[in-house]
Amino acid sequence: MTDVTNAAVLERGSRATPAGRAAGRVPAYYRPDRMDAQSGLLPLLRRAELALAQLVNEATDLGGPTAPQWLLLYKVYQGQANTVAGLARVCKVDTGAMTRLLDRVEKKGLCRRVPCSVDRRVVQIELTPNGQAAAERVPLVLSQVYNRALAHFSREEWRQLQNLLTRLADDAEGLSLKNGHCR
Repeated sequence: MTDVTNAAVLERGSRATPAGRAAGRVPAYYRPDRMDAQSGLLPLLRRAELALAQLVNEATDLGGPTAPQWLLLYKVYQGQANTVAGLARVCKVDTGAMTRLLDRVEKKGLCRRVPCSVDRRVVQIELTPNGQAAAERVPLVLSQVYNRALAHFSREEWRQLQNLLTRLADDAEGLSLKNGHCR
């Protein structure tokens, strides 16, 4: 299917079918000659992410953890990771950024770095009592923020949004893996 044919199909309101995708045809939703930087997937997703992060920051105490710091605290709290490298991996940031983030969280007294008893090259991250208390608030704050942001969505639209975003993430991750890139 050519770009011209794809454009005609899209203008009629049809969507790409699973059979078309399986046959290797890629729909041309975006075209270089009509590309608007603000309507691209990354800017739209980033805009939503930044707006939600701002709502999380506003919902927390002034001077408390920011949205990225809450994520780090919650990942440690849930036991998903407890080292710089592990946290960087599960939070999807590089280790340098994670180190700087941990510096800020540690300075606020929410976590501490502790040498590993088994491998002295490894430094583990532990939550302080204040860090534990902040991490325990994450589900409440996120629920409140998400519900406010989704207030004008119907239950069906909310489910559809979840399904579409999950599918987009899964498809993009699958493409990356198919091209030999690591997650």
